[in-house]
Amino acid sequence: MTQKYILQPAFGVAGKLKIDYRQALTPEQLPIVTAGGGPMLVIAGAGSGKTRTVTYRVAYLVESGVPLDRILLVTFTNKAAKEMLSRVEALLQRDVRGIWGGTFHHIGNLMLRKHAKLIGFTSNFTILDRSDAKELIEASVVEAKIDTKARRFPKGDALQDIFGFALNTGRHLTDIIAYNYAQFEPLTLEIEQVFKIYTERKKKNNLLDFDDLLYYWWKLLDSQPELCEHYGNKFLHVLVDEYQDTNSLQAKIMNLLAAKHRNIMVVGDDSQSIYSFRGAYFRNIINFPKVYPDVTVFKLEVNHRSTPEILAIANTAIVLAKEKFEKSLKANRPSGSKPVVVPLTTVYEQSAFVAQRMLELREEGHSLNDMAVLYRSHYQSMEIQMELTKRGIPFEVRSGLRFFEEAHIKDVLAHLKVMHNPSDEIAWGRILKLLPKIGPKTADKIFQQLYRASEPCKELTGEKILELVPSGAERPFKQFQGLIGELLEKQGQPAEMIKAISQSNYADYLKTTYANYRERQEDLEQLGSYATQFKSLEELLSALALASGMESENIVDGGEAETEACVLTTVHQAKGLEWPIVFLIWLADGRFPSYLSFNKEDEMEEERRLFYVAVTRAKDELYLSYPLIYSGYDGEVLMKQSRYLEELPSWAFDKWEVEESPAFLKPGRQADEAPIDLSEYREIRVKGADFEAIDINDLFK
Repeated sequence: MTQKYILQPAFGVAGKLKIDYRQALTPEQLPIVTAGGGPMLVIAGAGSGKTRTVTYRVAYLVESGVPLDRILLVTFTNKAAKEMLSRVEALLQRDVRGIWGGTFHHIGNLMLRKHAKLIGFTSNFTILDRSDAKELIEASVVEAKIDTKARRFPKGDALQDIFGFALNTGRHLTDIIAYNYAQFEPLTLEIEQVFKIYTERKKKNNLLDFDDLLYYWWKLLDSQPELCEHYGNKFLHVLVDEYQDTNSLQAKIMNLLAAKHRNIMVVGDDSQSIYSFRGAYFRNIINFPKVYPDVTVFKLEVNHRSTPEILAIANTAIVLAKEKFEKSLKANRPSGSKPVVVPLTTVYEQSAFVAQRMLELREEGHSLNDMAVLYRSHYQSMEIQMELTKRGIPFEVRSGLRFFEEAHIKDVLAHLKVMHNPSDEIAWGRILKLLPKIGPKTADKIFQQLYRASEPCKELTGEKILELVPSGAERPFKQFQGLIGELLEKQGQPAEMIKAISQSNYADYLKTTYANYRERQEDLEQLGSYATQFKSLEELLSALALASGMESENIVDGGEAETEACVLTTVHQAKGLEWPIVFLIWLADGRFPSYLSFNKEDEMEEERRLFYVAVTRAKDELYLSYPLIYSGYDGEVLMKQSRYLEELPSWAFDKWEVEESPAFLKPGRQADEAPIDLSEYREIRVKGADFEAIDINDLFK
């Protein structure tokens, strides 16, 4: 029998209230904070004061007499939980540490410590960090007696991602491999065997990894009805932040805990659901009214971050989403400048535009800290990084390592370095140790033989070197010899050399080493594109070496130089953040949205939400740019502007035509060369998509 719990309004509580809720909250926020209870869905648009609303809701519950230990507040980061609870303490001027507040994993850990015996563990279980979990997985591969040398088998990191994705989504391992990790499908039975051994070893040794905290928390509640009822009775109010990012397991847990009193408030924005690749399930928030038919739906639509002009772009983009809660962001700020759409001839001109505009804005009084460059994929930051470095503009990369510090980029460049300088011991050591069964000692022996030879690269392709190769490693080594031979033939064509490496056995190495191998392959394609600008391997390597060696902190004079830098980040990493000035680059169809999502309706819907998130990061100024020409392995290709730009009404933005000054040269182009003639390009071709031919001049209208 369902019992009703009636929350009395704080305004009627005897005694003086610490908070004047009517004064502190907006007309949108007040009804949410002071609601009586029951299922509540809060659709919180970008920049609408979501955190403030949740914070005041917790404070209101406490002031209304709800005991601290009967409130459960679940967030996605420890930082968010600490921030909210510290604000509650400041508002109420009292200790609120009795509240059960923290991340899903934190709360799961607390419950599992108390009841571990019920699921076959003891309360002193160890939580494995990522490196320890990887080590145990690799030990499980050995125990399974899988010959990882006979054919490449996934590395520990990749297996860890697969196992975690399966646990968090509640899907069978076979389905996960087939749909999300198709490169490993022929190894499905072996991977399942490793997963079984890994699971058994963890239980035997009283170990849990990070993903187990959620899985066993759910299992504990699902398999122990009396315990589930106990916690269901305990928590009078359950509040969940960022509900659009929850996975299936997290939603099930929250529904179990809220089943008794049904006072569950979930807060999120369906339009900002962009993490399906991590297992987030978009329909958790979309279907919440179906799970709770008596739900009260609230909307926070007043945006306190951006200008009306920026919000017009965001609203226009998201209104075409097929599944959504209807909402329209309304600005709480005065009018500002219109967003600017900027078509550029090439990716190099795009980078030059961003860098030059940053310097102009800085001259106008803006700090570099106020500026961010956003992009769909990490590889799209390469030319920007090069341009900013060349101009001495400090930057911080938040989407990963700086491009040329990435392991796979360094691997490919090591191949090129030995072709240019066969005495490069470091480069030889790096690429030799990528081969199966070749460790530091063998690599050193091989290098010493190469060093003594008059023509090291030809020496490597000969028969004599095979005497140093360990037993069972001859086949992959001979394939490596074939690659070196191919690189010798293409030595004057750096782009073709990069293509040969990325299509060699190194591609198999990427697949088995990295779960995100597709993104890394895109990185290599972008590196190859960059290399097309150079006429020789020496020019390319020299340019890269000079760029990486430049100091990037010379722009600011005085002692505060190191504190000022612009940010480079993917949109995924930028969610929850904001900047006064945002440059959103590579807005070409096939790049944003990604061609990998074409013909996949759910993924294309998420790409649209990703664009919405990107736009709503900007507070004052927004620049939307794309290159018209992309130089790839197959020559120069004309790009088409993103469909999100095509959908925008002409009144919503200004369009800038960028003229190339005589002093501007893209890498590898000489001063006496004629400017690029765009009239030659009449057909649009984008990888993964077919478009009708158009006239280049139409793009500038």
